[in-house]
Amino acid sequence: MYLREILKTKGSNVLAIEPTATLADVVQKLVENRCGSLVVCEGETMVGIISERDILIAMAEVSEPLDTVLVRGRMTTDVVTGTPDDTISDIMGLMSDKRIRHLPILEDGKLAGVISIGDIVKAQHHQLTVENHYLKNYIQS
Repeated sequence: MYLREILKTKGSNVLAIEPTATLADVVQKLVENRCGSLVVCEGETMVGIISERDILIAMAEVSEPLDTVLVRGRMTTDVVTGTPDDTISDIMGLMSDKRIRHLPILEDGKLAGVISIGDIVKAQHHQLTVENHYLKNYIQS
C-alpha cells in the first residue's frame, strides 16, 4: 500500500501557519483543529513544521510569553518528507526511526498533504483486516 492511497481517503487539506505568527497563534490553531502539527509556509512554499513537541520545548526554554515568540525561531526547518509513491511499511520505519508523528507529503516539490502516524496505523490495520477476511474465506471454502 502506498501513501497515495491514504491521501485519497484522507484528502490533501493541510493546516498551515506563517513563520511570522506567534506560538500563541500556533496553540490556538492546534486546539481549534484538534491536530498535533502545522506546516509552516511562506506563500506556497513549505519552510518548516511546528508541532506540539516544539511548543513544549519552547515553554521549557523560553521565559517570554508565547504571544511574543515567533514560529520562525521555534519551528523545525530540516523537515523529513515523503512522497505519494512511498510505501506504508517504509514510512512506518522512517517515522519510527526519526521519532516523528507528522510527515508532509511532497509531489513534484509541492505539498500534497500531511500523513500522521495515526493515519499509517489506521491504513495498516485496514489492510490487515481485509487480508484476514480473505484468508478466512479461502480456508473455509
